[in-house]
Amino acid sequence: MTLLDSAPASTSSAADRAERLTAAGASWGSRIAADPAQAHLTYRVKGRGEGSVATAITAGKHRFLVDEPAALAGDDTAASPVEIALGALISCQVVVYRLYAQALGIRVDDISVVAEGDLDASKLFGINEGVRAGFSDIRLDITLTGPESDERYQELREVVDKHCPVLDLFANPTPVSVAVVKG
Repeated sequence: MTLLDSAPASTSSAADRAERLTAAGASWGSRIAADPAQAHLTYRVKGRGEGSVATAITAGKHRFLVDEPAALAGDDTAASPVEIALGALISCQVVVYRLYAQALGIRVDDISVVAEGDLDASKLFGINEGVRAGFSDIRLDITLTGPESDERYQELREVVDKHCPVLDLFANPTPVSVAVVKG
């Protein structure tokens, strides 16, 4: 299925978010109930090298730059790939927290997330092949504000942990196939 390029008006109130989350959940629920194949989405993102080691990314109608700091041969014009990955994790957490807070009737007035990831650059530079190339540890610190008890927010966390797609990408192996072609 292809996602539509709709641009809804920006909303920030809890009532507006609740209405949009409820409508989206009902719409997806109906589509998937009618045809379970509607739940299967394919995302396509493209990139092209720019500058020293930067990459111009195109995702649908959105374009953004990913770069490295000068210490890693970049021009430091944008966040690095690993920072973008942590940002993707944070943004997915925010979406899924809001979605399930609404679904479970748990009031969340505000949410903020800090992500830290530890990475050993010795693998990147071919110095130590015995360490992992990616993050060896990631820590998420999520702050929820609202009138609910800590127990309710922990209940929400458990549900979000089971349903967040990007958290799943970090927590579980995903098959990846790579093809290189001469252009």
